[in-house]
Amino acid sequence: MIDWRDYDAPLLSPILQAALDSFVTGGFHGTSIRQLAGAAGLSVPGLYHHFASKHAILAEIDRLAMEDLWQRSVAALADGGQEPTARFDRLIECLLLFHAHQSDLAFIAFSEIRALKDQHRDAHIAARDRQQKLLDAVVEECVADGSFTTEFPRDASRAITTICTGVSQWYRAGGELDPAGVAERYGEICAHAAGLPVK
Repeated sequence: MIDWRDYDAPLLSPILQAALDSFVTGGFHGTSIRQLAGAAGLSVPGLYHHFASKHAILAEIDRLAMEDLWQRSVAALADGGQEPTARFDRLIECLLLFHAHQSDLAFIAFSEIRALKDQHRDAHIAARDRQQKLLDAVVEECVADGSFTTEFPRDASRAITTICTGVSQWYRAGGELDPAGVAERYGEICAHAAGLPVK
């Protein structure tokens, strides 16, 4: 089982990391294949040796992001006590850590979905829906056992997703909170959003 809290090893290859940095700076449509090649230290033909198109690069970045988040989420749920609130706490910590540690990756995976085409867009939507259903189920477990009081668990779950994904839009290293601090503070906010009674 993977260590879902560990972000020491880079997820992306140097080529994909260079592309991600370029997309963050200029956007997918605003970045040329020549710029991507230059950022990766390659010629344009050299880049095409690895990827057939700019779209193929974006699709692979998106695939890796969604798969990494899924694997970490599954590991977090399995890592410890199986009481509903314990599972909720670990899953939310996992989501918040991911969107802080991988803020650029998460931001591009979210904001550039409009640039994905055909089966790649379908794959992203399927992965996103699978991830949402995982959280939906955990929130519903917490409501069923009386830990959370919300009358609208599905709506609460989607609001929590928005809180977690939103971290990637504002989090920057060196700010007031490190990723662990984000997970602690916003984890409490997420729990109250689902109806955790205030003590």
